[in-house]
Amino acid sequence: MAALIIKNGRVIDPASGHDGIADVWIEGGVVQGVGADLSPSGAEEFDATGLIVAPGFIDMHVHLREPGFEHAETIETGSRTAAAGGFTSICPMPNTAPVNDNATVTSYIIEKAKLHAAVNVWPIGAITKGSAGEELAAIGSMRQAGAVAISDDGRPVMNARVMRRAMECGRSFGMPVIDHCEDLDLSAGGDMHEGLESVRQGLRGIPGCSEDVMVARDILLAQVTGARYHVAHISSRHSVAMVAFAKARGLAVTAEATPHHLALSDRDMAPYDSNYKMKPPLRSDCDVEAVKGGVVSGAIDAIATDHAPHAGSEKMQEFERCPFGVLGLETALAVALENLVHPGKIGLRRLVELFTTGPARILGINRGRLAQGAPADVTIFSTNREWTYDVNKSFSKSRNSPFDGRTFRGGPVATVVRGAVVWRA
Repeated sequence: MAALIIKNGRVIDPASGHDGIADVWIEGGVVQGVGADLSPSGAEEFDATGLIVAPGFIDMHVHLREPGFEHAETIETGSRTAAAGGFTSICPMPNTAPVNDNATVTSYIIEKAKLHAAVNVWPIGAITKGSAGEELAAIGSMRQAGAVAISDDGRPVMNARVMRRAMECGRSFGMPVIDHCEDLDLSAGGDMHEGLESVRQGLRGIPGCSEDVMVARDILLAQVTGARYHVAHISSRHSVAMVAFAKARGLAVTAEATPHHLALSDRDMAPYDSNYKMKPPLRSDCDVEAVKGGVVSGAIDAIATDHAPHAGSEKMQEFERCPFGVLGLETALAVALENLVHPGKIGLRRLVELFTTGPARILGINRGRLAQGAPADVTIFSTNREWTYDVNKSFSKSRNSPFDGRTFRGGPVATVVRGAVVWRA
């Protein structure tokens, strides 16, 4: 593999504390050096003047739909979409067909990714067999096959005893337990956040407490078991407060927020537009501010997209009938810049942490740093380049995004995976 030298960029590496103009020398898929005036002979040069050079971004919550739902997305198309969003590593959730609840499916995903993926793929295995919430999946064998965490995302474990056993098992195998926190009895039949807007549109609501009661339950179970527990796509102000409370008491509790829950509230929804239908739903303005506050305070550890592609034939139905979920990979960085950095809520170092060291630490993977000897995964981005997102030009097979047509200031410029440039703006 040819050497690559990234010249004159502002290198931000939260893991080492480095923040300044430097060159990054990459060779053999590994970072060989970070410093001033590096000039290895024969290296391809990438001029990053005026750009940010960061460790490769990690999205710890995506849906690649393969195996089973390849009409909506595949490992190949999803990974190309990730690369276009500046991500070098992604973690697909197990709600495939068959469900990723055993080593055979885990191995299939990993081997398929080696052949066709543009970025690193780290599978997340199911908590229970078939994600049915009744009997624990083959967690140990999935771990051995390469799964980095367990979750029944989209189908939360309602049985507290099963969740307790899952946490005990996750702790034994050194795996975080990731939960989609939703009491299905409280949210049953709902299509959007329960509040004034749901009444105005005549749609059944999903109350914030349907998330809150599950976060509370799981934090108590994490305390009992000593497990590493992670709240997926947190969206409620009370849930953010509970995570902060748990952290203050030394519990191994972490949380992620999605770009759309940082940027949009239920008041921003175009009426009956299925591109705004997701779970958790877009919540109230005060919930959005609380999630932003959690990012600022450190209660929230990572930004993850919950990239959830759906074919047009499925998504473009009546609001009450269409599935939940929106695209997120290609717009994540731009949305985060727009809602967190440009308004001055956080700095660039904190932004990079949320996409790199945060998820790497939660998952325990050897990524998220940019220093000599580290894997050569690099995200290069701009904070001021204006561009307009056209969902019809997306690398994804699906088109369900609430950000179609939005003009952003800043976004990814190039993505380097194992020393190779896999995407350029």
